[in-house]
Amino acid sequence: MKKTTGRPQPFGAAVEKDRVNFSVQVPSGRSCGLLLYRKGKEIPAARFDMPEEEGIGEVRFLAVEGIEADKYEYNFEIDGKVCVDPYVREITGKKVFGLQRDLSVHQIRGKLISPEYDWEDDRRLHLRWDEVTAYSLHVRGFTKHSSSKARHKGTYLGVIEKIPYLKELGINQIQCMPVYEFEECQKGKINYWGYGPAYYFAPKEAYAAGSSAVRELKDMVRACHREGIEVVLEMPFAEGIPVQTVLECLRFYMLEYHIDGFVVNPYTVPWEILQGDPFLKDIKLIRKDDAFQNIMRRFLKGDENMIRDVSWALRHHSAADGKCNYITAQTGFTLWDLVSYDCKHNEENGENNTDGPDYNYSWNCGVEGPSRKRAVTALRKAQVRNAFFLLLTAQGTPCILAGDEFYNSQKGNNNVYCQDNETGWVDWSRLKTDDTLFTFVKELIAFRRKHPCLHREEELRGMDRTACGVPDVSYHGESAWQVKDEVSSRQLGVLYSAAGPEDQECFIAYNMHWIPHAFALPSPGKGRGWKLAADTRDGILESPVSPEDQKSIELRERSITILTGTEMQEKTDKGKGRKRT
Repeated sequence: MKKTTGRPQPFGAAVEKDRVNFSVQVPSGRSCGLLLYRKGKEIPAARFDMPEEEGIGEVRFLAVEGIEADKYEYNFEIDGKVCVDPYVREITGKKVFGLQRDLSVHQIRGKLISPEYDWEDDRRLHLRWDEVTAYSLHVRGFTKHSSSKARHKGTYLGVIEKIPYLKELGINQIQCMPVYEFEECQKGKINYWGYGPAYYFAPKEAYAAGSSAVRELKDMVRACHREGIEVVLEMPFAEGIPVQTVLECLRFYMLEYHIDGFVVNPYTVPWEILQGDPFLKDIKLIRKDDAFQNIMRRFLKGDENMIRDVSWALRHHSAADGKCNYITAQTGFTLWDLVSYDCKHNEENGENNTDGPDYNYSWNCGVEGPSRKRAVTALRKAQVRNAFFLLLTAQGTPCILAGDEFYNSQKGNNNVYCQDNETGWVDWSRLKTDDTLFTFVKELIAFRRKHPCLHREEELRGMDRTACGVPDVSYHGESAWQVKDEVSSRQLGVLYSAAGPEDQECFIAYNMHWIPHAFALPSPGKGRGWKLAADTRDGILESPVSPEDQKSIELRERSITILTGTEMQEKTDKGKGRKRT
């Protein structure tokens, strides 16, 4: 091996056949050297000086020729301190999740990664926002529980094993919590979620089943794309990170890993800068916003004065501002806990229950925590179905929290950031015990996809855009075309006109009151009538059952019903001269 002239860009280590270029930012006045280790060894086999006078500005760089890259690892030494390259593409020495390491004795090193990978003509999918049903998961927690039955638990390959499950459910986008190389041990606790400072360019070694996190993350993306599933990465960069580094990182994952989009924190990096970057113009940029969540949680539990907000949340096209709709997310209760607890129970986190959101707009249905009362359990399950209806009948892009579709619980903990255990992992045994909710959600996702009026490509305007005689969306109450939106009202009817000749109009009646209410049915058009398609108390029907009264329908307390328009044929009862449909 010998040192030779290198290039200042790109940052990090770039492997080129028998030559590797190294570049790193170092403050002026500090010494810098490159440390090379034989693979698996903790003592450097070679050191090359990177003097300031050979650099440009604060950038030091060199190249090493005659090196067998797959046999070496590296670090930098700055002012006598061993430093991992902030642009490192993969790290070794952190295979065991949650193990404290000492960087000063060379336990952690950077790998020299060859860019070669057979993508098999893989491309990013570019699904339309309105066609996406997203699913938020933690790569480790998604399959780490023994009940997952995954062969490679808690890994990228574990996610691949669950692709058939995701497809059956109807998911076509996964949103992954941080998969980059973060430090798991912070302030004496396990950093399970991965927020905070990190080596953002390196996929997490502990999430790999084998020896290469780079290859397995690419395998996961390629396998998802093959089945029509987009892969979005959550990138909650730490405060103070340079905007340039953020842009370089997002571009890197987009180009190197074929990532379809990113969930970013607009308070860390200005949203306008991200949107203006020419490389990021054709990917999905998503920012978390809890407006939809809070509105729907309040409506679900029966808060007053919510009708106007709910009307807005149902019609708002979230893609316009880079947001997904969600009722539950990593921060806050799971959906089952949302209907089982009034208060958070984070004692296991060791912070005297002071961490996590104090108010979650939750309602325990009369009993705090687990209950054997049949009436309480039945009400909770009905409320969970109501929540899925609110999410999946809204116009924006829906995102489901992993495990919510089979009542996953975190025992009332609404902030499992440090719970790398069965509290924080998805418990798949609940699916085996009771798969009725899974079937319900699967059919509801299919129903949404079948009816374009429930997920239009553009924002609804309340106008007749197809010359069908009715606006694209209209609101109703106990009287057709009249919304009862005073403070005490907890019911709303919404009519969506058909989005095209292959679609059907849909009328959705929401009754979040604790007493039954009647809803007037607007006419679906001449020669057409209503049939019952779905109900949160009885499940998805999709059968030609029509309400006896085509002018009104009564909803039970805390329930939601969907009616779809259909052609009506008149028949005459023999001997009675009476017509029926």
